Amino acid sequence: MRVHPGFFSPLTGVFAPLSTDERCTGSNRRSHVVAFLVMSLLALALLISPLCATGETAGQPDRQARIKDISSIEGIRDNQLIGYGLVVGLLGTGDSQQTTFPIQTLSSMLLRMGVNVSPTSIRVQNLAAVFVSATLPPFSRPGGKLDVTVAAAGDARSLEGGLLLMTALYGSDGKIYAQAQGPLVVGGYSVSVNGNTKQFNHPNTARIPLGAMVEHGVPLELAGRSQFSLLLNDADFHSAQAMAMAINKELGRPAAKAYDSRRVELTVNPTDEVPALLAAVEAIEVPVFPRAKVVVNERTGTVVIGGAVVLQPVSILHGGLAVNVVTDMKVSQPGPFSSGTTQVVPQTRIEANDKPVSRIELRQGATVDDLVRSLQTIGASARDVISILQAMKSAGALEADIEVQ
Repeated sequence: MRVHPGFFSPLTGVFAPLSTDERCTGSNRRSHVVAFLVMSLLALALLISPLCATGETAGQPDRQARIKDISSIEGIRDNQLIGYGLVVGLLGTGDSQQTTFPIQTLSSMLLRMGVNVSPTSIRVQNLAAVFVSATLPPFSRPGGKLDVTVAAAGDARSLEGGLLLMTALYGSDGKIYAQAQGPLVVGGYSVSVNGNTKQFNHPNTARIPLGAMVEHGVPLELAGRSQFSLLLNDADFHSAQAMAMAINKELGRPAAKAYDSRRVELTVNPTDEVPALLAAVEAIEVPVFPRAKVVVNERTGTVVIGGAVVLQPVSILHGGLAVNVVTDMKVSQPGPFSSGTTQVVPQTRIEANDKPVSRIELRQGATVDDLVRSLQTIGASARDVISILQAMKSAGALEADIEVQ
């Protein structure tokens, strides 16, 4: 057998024999070697590039979000306000006489206006004592308007048609920051006639749109500051590092540095305009790496399972035992010519029904949707789902944090 000399590329799978003329000179042989090496390198690049792209894609998060949506700037925040006042003008639906503090408040208010009335001599049912709450946003200035929420503090049946008298709103430091007053907007009603009551929504809570006026703002100066702290809503080292890298890439300088899993420090240059810098930083989109979490509300039976939850192979056996206590009433009559009386005697019996066991099997690669569909197939209630999820967590088949509310 005669073997023709040539070159074989293992990556391309191509064998190129040399012709008679090409075998005569060494220069041609060298040119073929170079050509096949180039072809091999090109084939290797084509094989590696999809693998690299796949690896990069696998490391990326499922979604991205703006910095302003996943973090806040330390010091730039809302402030809660609260006050106590009176609502008047109610149609007999106010606090009863057993609730004494509204009458005392009214007597004190009349005394400041020059009317001296004893609290024991006041008989009114068209007023209600209320608590007023509002939120003072950052950079508020005197003269600004705020929405307020009014809620009854006593046993008033409804605040419909009421008017809130001037009420001072205090901050956590005990200082007055706003004054509230105005007619109430109630989203419900309550009607009582001859002992029958018809109620819709919660008439004891109302709102006053733009019902408060800011008297003192919270001073916060941005000019002259050389550093700001960005605080993540959910602590995560990966997200903090990704945020710092995205800010540095957008600004073109090392302006941000992650200090822990929640705080990223942003350095301001003396020539930067602080509002423009913060606006640009908040608009940057960064990768989000949410924590796998299952939120369970025991009171309402609500279960929310995040998309990042990972399920391991598991087999679930779920059954149930229903116990019913049934009471029947049986009439017992005395015998003829006896002195006894007819009585109704309760007969109690207990019935227990043991439900058959249902089986769920989740294989490798099962998703949250597979779990939900399987639980719906066996007719599991919300309470059953909560118990099953807690058992899966204990068995190591649910890689997520369970938050019970």
